[in-house]
Amino acid sequence: MTTPLELRMEIRWADLDSSRHVNNAVYLAYLEQVRTQWVMQTLGPELDPYEFVLVRVAIDYRRELTLDDRAVIASCRLERVGTSSVTTHEEVRNEAGDLAAEAECVIVAWNQAEGRSRPLSDAERTALS
Repeated sequence: MTTPLELRMEIRWADLDSSRHVNNAVYLAYLEQVRTQWVMQTLGPELDPYEFVLVRVAIDYRRELTLDDRAVIASCRLERVGTSSVTTHEEVRNEAGDLAAEAECVIVAWNQAEGRSRPLSDAERTALS
């Protein structure tokens, strides 16, 4: 397991549902933002992070978030590398460190022209190691 990338994000009024809790779909947006940043940072400027697509998210919601929490800290770290896929472990915490959600996500290297997954390149594997 690797050291996680962490990203702080303000909770906005628009993130709330009718119960004044952060909407469940917004948790996924927080995770997407940190995962995208993690992919870009991990692959570096010489590799194209847009050649990856999300194929799986399994999320467990642990506690509610409200405007009183003010901000979240989302984190993403490498869990494992497959032939064409990368599995990450991701978390959303409030600023006090309380776990609000955790997820396992799988992204795959994508061949845009063929519309399907492709094996990870040697350069991608090196960047991920």
